[in-house]
Amino acid sequence: MIDEEQADAAPGKFSAEPAPQLQRLAEVRQQQGFSQHNMARRLGVERSVVSQQEEATADLPLSELYRWQKVLKVPVADLLVDSNASLSTPVMERARLVKLMKTTMSIREKVQGKSLRGMATMLVDQLLEIMPELHDVAAWQTVGQRRTLDDLGRIVDRQIPGDLLRR
Repeated sequence: MIDEEQADAAPGKFSAEPAPQLQRLAEVRQQQGFSQHNMARRLGVERSVVSQQEEATADLPLSELYRWQKVLKVPVADLLVDSNASLSTPVMERARLVKLMKTTMSIREKVQGKSLRGMATMLVDQLLEIMPELHDVAAWQTVGQRRTLDDLGRIVDRQIPGDLLRR
């Protein structure tokens, strides 16, 4: 049996209370329009690591939070849980603009008519005026979509462990 002293010495370890929510990486990642796979690639880790780190109760070192912050381009404070606070207004606006840009790029890729493609291009230009850092945002991925040459170049850039080829 556990006595009261042991229970007090290790709070949360013996109690039935759920672990406190510490961060909101998954929520911010989704708001920014990143998949777990894309986030893993940008962080240089396996997708399973991203999944583990996104657990709301995961106690991450500050250095990891800064890595996420750099990729997501949000204030570190927005990655942490604040009892009742939602994402900051700038982060929400950026997330909306990223989604709008992805949709506009998808439309521009898919439309056949010259006039509609011109309108989509005009909308892309207007979005870039509002937020220049959207220039790297690509269209929504579709199932079975072919990789671009840029995607293939990133694949080639990834290092293969030398011992993998010797097996």
